Amino acid sequence: MRFTLSSTALSSKLSALSKVINSKNALPILGDFVFEISDNILHLTASDSENVMKTQLELTESDGACRFAIGNSLLLDAVKGISEQPITFDVNQEQNIVKISYQNGLFSLPIENADEFPMAQPISDFANSITMPNLTLAENINRSIFATAQDELRPVMNGIYFDLTPDCLAVVASDGHKLVRNKVFTIKSEQPASFILPKKPANLLKNLLGKDGGDVIIRFDERNAEINYGDGILQCRLIEGRFPNYNSVIPQNNPNELRADRLGLLAALRRVQPFANGSSNLIRFHVEGSTLQLDAEDYDFSRTATERMTCEYNGKPMSIGFKGSSFIEILSNFDCQEVIIQLADPSRAGLVIPSEQPENQDVLMLMMPMLIND
Repeated sequence: MRFTLSSTALSSKLSALSKVINSKNALPILGDFVFEISDNILHLTASDSENVMKTQLELTESDGACRFAIGNSLLLDAVKGISEQPITFDVNQEQNIVKISYQNGLFSLPIENADEFPMAQPISDFANSITMPNLTLAENINRSIFATAQDELRPVMNGIYFDLTPDCLAVVASDGHKLVRNKVFTIKSEQPASFILPKKPANLLKNLLGKDGGDVIIRFDERNAEINYGDGILQCRLIEGRFPNYNSVIPQNNPNELRADRLGLLAALRRVQPFANGSSNLIRFHVEGSTLQLDAEDYDFSRTATERMTCEYNGKPMSIGFKGSSFIEILSNFDCQEVIIQLADPSRAGLVIPSEQPENQDVLMLMMPMLIND
């Protein structure tokens, strides 16, 4: 059986699919791509047993149908180095070999029986469904994924929580010290539903989405999700369990409001943070009048740093401690010009919100304070 297609189109698809494949696999065939040709379309599949990615390519020509598996690393390296040109596969399933020819060369690789490749669990007929713009999902994953935990005792914290309610879709992530909550008001359902997307498929989507328009369709049941993102499908196993009540930890009344230039504050924190204690990473925020002072100290190594910047503040003078690296992450995941930091007292969580919310959305990030010694 023979088929021909564009070398760069194939390389692009294989590069995207390869990110789902683990370097070590319990089943050797999970290190392969599955090729399936039918009706002049090439269907490509890759998996790590919990996540399955599928995509397809139109062929220049083909003379039949077939299905086989081929090792990912050698094929990917070989195809990457070929400039844009037609590339032809001659498949011999009796000898389990494929010969791949192009303008100035030829190479051959062994193939395997694709029937041994594990299939994804089907989504139930009673699955819930969410349809949302490609870019909106990409933005919400990008804003949230840094706040997920790496907690063996509480696996529900290791993913992004999608909470569909009659009011909105809330996209939430938290590691217990910081929290991100995005509300998308254009997506709602009278029938509440939720799921926890693990970090690996979230990272895969982060790299795949946002490049074009269109909608993403997410179908999910209690155990699995299927995300159709236009030219591909990602099927994944969900994290099972109950996500904590995130609304209960978000303070409803933080009357002291500080407004600061986001990039200016981010730059100041990056200058001060290296001087903070290596284990606590504590930075003291002291705000009074129109001045925000940042202090970091590590007395074990006799180093300190202080920086002041102007801000707008409408509350009483306050000193509060935050973990510097976490605050830098929070500011890095906004794209607004100014941020508003809402505070109550040094023992209660601070809220960071953008000065201008994205259209039809409400974004909020929360930081738990750290104890400071006055």
